[in-house]
Amino acid sequence: MQQLQQKFIAIIVLLSFTTIATAQFRAGAAKQSIQPKLPVPISGGMGTPSMASEANGELTARAIAVSDGKTTVAICSVDALGFPSILCDRVRAKLKSISADNVLIGATHTHSAPDCYAFPDGKGGHTGDLKHIDFVVDQTAAAIQGALDSMKPASLKTASGIAEGKIAYNYYAPALYDQRMGVLQASDAAGKPIFTLVNYAMHPEVLGSDRGIVSPDAIGPLCEKLESDFGGMGIFMNSAQGGMVTADNRNLDQLRDPLKAVWNDERSWEECLRIGQLMASEASRLLTTAKAQTNPQVVCQVRRVPFPIDSDILWQVFTHSPLGYKANPQERELVVPLNLVNIGDCQIATIPGEALPNIGFYLKRKMNGKHQFLFGLTNDAFGYILTKVDFQSFPRYEYVSRVSLGEMTGEILIENIVDMVEKAPTPDKLN
Repeated sequence: MQQLQQKFIAIIVLLSFTTIATAQFRAGAAKQSIQPKLPVPISGGMGTPSMASEANGELTARAIAVSDGKTTVAICSVDALGFPSILCDRVRAKLKSISADNVLIGATHTHSAPDCYAFPDGKGGHTGDLKHIDFVVDQTAAAIQGALDSMKPASLKTASGIAEGKIAYNYYAPALYDQRMGVLQASDAAGKPIFTLVNYAMHPEVLGSDRGIVSPDAIGPLCEKLESDFGGMGIFMNSAQGGMVTADNRNLDQLRDPLKAVWNDERSWEECLRIGQLMASEASRLLTTAKAQTNPQVVCQVRRVPFPIDSDILWQVFTHSPLGYKANPQERELVVPLNLVNIGDCQIATIPGEALPNIGFYLKRKMNGKHQFLFGLTNDAFGYILTKVDFQSFPRYEYVSRVSLGEMTGEILIENIVDMVEKAPTPDKLN
């Protein structure tokens, strides 16, 4: 009997050592087309959408998955103006091999894609194509599942720094934006990249919603050049680009209003190619000195945070949208998951909308790790996010204040993310 017990213990110990030995970082990537049939209405926000009868590039849902053997996280980027939390939940419900809490879904914020909000049209209807929205949900889930299914042993490279060149600017105050770019790259055992992720703050609206063109805008050329340069899949996650950090497609030879510093724009596919390819080149440059992390750890936290819906304009979206929001007139709040993720020496926080640059700078300053990433328009994308001192403070902020959940949105976001950071293990101590 004693010999049998000893053999049993020996087998358990052996299995434990085997598990420890084989537990290693894995990564996968997959994408699916979400291209609509033409002609189709495209949206740059609330209001009457424009009809598009041609296309430049292809709208996609791009997903990556990473795991350290204990924790698995999936990150997905959808070529859309925004991807509301109610659709995120529908996607998560289709995934059976990962915790819903560990699935982060963001929008690139292209202004040249169909409306996924189903905004009310002011006539008792809405501006969304529900069949197309269903299609996007299905394809997004398929992309994430494909990334999960394709995971293989991998190493990780991380980098961050100033992205140089004429890429973005702040329309309200040209230099008031975050020039820092973050890059994640996972490679297989042979050193071949599986994915390259770029995190940067920018409105992809070179073309704009009134050109009649369906397009991922500059993000399409960015991803294509990453794939051409490295192999694997390119993916973009937006950052704190609110008020108004946009693609720098200014024609600097055509100053339209010198007092307000307004230039005419180059709104062409060639300009999308220039900006997207420049972003990819800068990502490549930042990765040049990055060292491979062979066994990075993955940690994922989630916190469901209620945000009051003080804006009557956005409240109308909730009450009149056909997507099925649980709009309680007494509570008037939106509950959104905030994620804090550590991947190797990086720390990532999600922002459920368009945070102004000062919020992004503050959060990065409070975050830990060697590299700090902010995933804007992730897990939801309802309006601009301002601090209370910015809310309705300047005439320039009239629009972003009006299209915001409310005065306290930024304060609630900052308080919760900083608290999560303070309670989380720091990435530097994980390796």
